[in-house]
Amino acid sequence: MELSDFKIMLGLSDENKESDSLLQLIIKNTELSLRFKLGLKADEDIPSELSYIPLEVAIRRFNRVRNEGMTSYSQEGESITFSNNDFDAFESDIEEYKRRNNSDGLLYTIDPYRRYDV
Repeated sequence: MELSDFKIMLGLSDENKESDSLLQLIIKNTELSLRFKLGLKADEDIPSELSYIPLEVAIRRFNRVRNEGMTSYSQEGESITFSNNDFDAFESDIEEYKRRNNSDGLLYTIDPYRRYDV
């Protein structure tokens, strides 16, 4: 994920450099989390089919800065509820990708002669 894309989604100008270190940390941790969820090795890239997830999750994480640990926030009539896991909305996409790209190295076969007791 590009820092410039992240800043565009947040409405920050490229000239604004004061939050770059925080944004870079959010990007790094988001990509590490997705890599773990996908079971990727350190040298493997995040698949292009799922490349939208880090940006979306990073935005959610940025919006929660200074509200870590809270499940909801309310001030002057405005109320915000935070998800327990920023990846929850993408869990079905992640599982579908893993199902389609089963990379556990195992070959699954079906025994046509096996009897199944019903």
